[in-house]
Amino acid sequence: MTTAQPVPALAADEPTPYSYAEDARTVDGSTGTTQAVRLTPGRTYRSAIGPGEKLYFRLDLDAVANAYVSGTAVPAAGASVASSDGLRVSIEDVDAHRCSYGNARFGPTRSAHPVTAWASREIGTDEYMCQAAGAYYLVVERVGPRTSSGASSGPSSGGSSGPGASGTSSGGSSGSGGQGAGQEWGLELGYAWEPAVKKGGSTAAPETWNSAPPEPLRGDPERRRGGSGFASAGPLAQGIWQDEAGIRAGETRYYKVPVDWGQQLHATAELGSTTGGEGYVGNALVMSLYNPARGLVDDALVNYGGEQRSAALDPLPPVGYDNRYSLDDEVSGMRFAGWYYLAVHLGSAVAERFGEKPIGLTLRIRVSGRAESGPGYLGSAEPRGAFEVTDQDREAAETGAGTGTGTGTGDTLGGDGEAGSSGSEESAGGSDGSTISEGRRLAMTAVAAGGIGTGSLLVLTLVLWMLVARRRAAAERPAAPSGGGRASRRGRHGSSRGR
Repeated sequence: MTTAQPVPALAADEPTPYSYAEDARTVDGSTGTTQAVRLTPGRTYRSAIGPGEKLYFRLDLDAVANAYVSGTAVPAAGASVASSDGLRVSIEDVDAHRCSYGNARFGPTRSAHPVTAWASREIGTDEYMCQAAGAYYLVVERVGPRTSSGASSGPSSGGSSGPGASGTSSGGSSGSGGQGAGQEWGLELGYAWEPAVKKGGSTAAPETWNSAPPEPLRGDPERRRGGSGFASAGPLAQGIWQDEAGIRAGETRYYKVPVDWGQQLHATAELGSTTGGEGYVGNALVMSLYNPARGLVDDALVNYGGEQRSAALDPLPPVGYDNRYSLDDEVSGMRFAGWYYLAVHLGSAVAERFGEKPIGLTLRIRVSGRAESGPGYLGSAEPRGAFEVTDQDREAAETGAGTGTGTGTGDTLGGDGEAGSSGSEESAGGSDGSTISEGRRLAMTAVAAGGIGTGSLLVLTLVLWMLVARRRAAAERPAAPSGGGRASRRGRHGSSRGR
């Protein structure tokens, strides 16, 4: 189960800050591989990255499961950024061979908001590279005008077999980086494992599917509140949904939709009209779709001049395991069943023309097709249930259970749960031991000791003290507010685009 950190009180005209997963573990990236902290699959992590930094984290992988890692950069709200500023995420083996990498840039909105890139180590995609069990490294780096050529700082060979391996970005650059490029950004990392499947399946992507526009949805909208991060995304089912708070300039709203195997997702975001202000803002709103591993699938942009405008995703294929073999991002991204995330960002420039007040936001969601059986996984995903849709998930989407709080059902990349609890993070330089699992052991020790003598009250006091201390530690984590929406990616995950 996923919960989000409490949101501090804000002034009425301030955008809602990004909502990290409440149980995200705080880790420091290393500037070299020797001291890299080990990450555990199924967990979510919180860190930070400074200007020009390149950080390393260790992944211990087997030779069976696919590994997916995402990085979400969270600049401060209102920070000045260039369209070519962003984040690069890659996975490398111990010989610096790159398995895959992805870029996420702020793009033509030129508005500071969370951007998410992903990378993977996939079994069977390369005969020689990145197939063995052992240590691998997640590399997270800030990119911008000085590093936008796509070349990594250091040689890399093999691994990135997708189109356009140079890593160039087609998102227009605004030139030199903005003032926000000199500030530290918050960083959220998601890490998932996908188990192997039964032999004998297809190894080719589908060539055709129903790409006709769906029949328009009719009826009055229902009210639902979006979240401010992946962990707090508001669940949506098929229907017309109106965000009960609207959306402010510079803000991002997150939503999630359960899409099962064989089902097809259609989504449109409509920005309402306003009578206040005048003028025209290009690339004012972007809606981005992320898959259950937080990999970008597609996005849509729209301009705004005070009249209602809508942004619709291109037709997407039904969810299918074989989609991963496509060279098209929009197809290969639809490779898992599970929660698909919609991030809707309204550019900060809108406030200059139309003020700080929220503007109406309506989402039209259609999920067509009957759910089919999955590919036959030979094991459990980490986090558990990440690549499936349960009846509980469907109920949450219908009722809005956990809306805006991240307390929806099922394990997700924001959740701790049972997933990935087999080991705590380690560092070659030594761990400080401040892990959740150790805290639980300490609490159990206190209970056991308290059973001796008259300690019933003492036991309760110790346990309550510990819970308060843990919550206080979580609350003291450094805040990195912003809003978020669009990412671009490279290598195996397709061409780099910024929005």
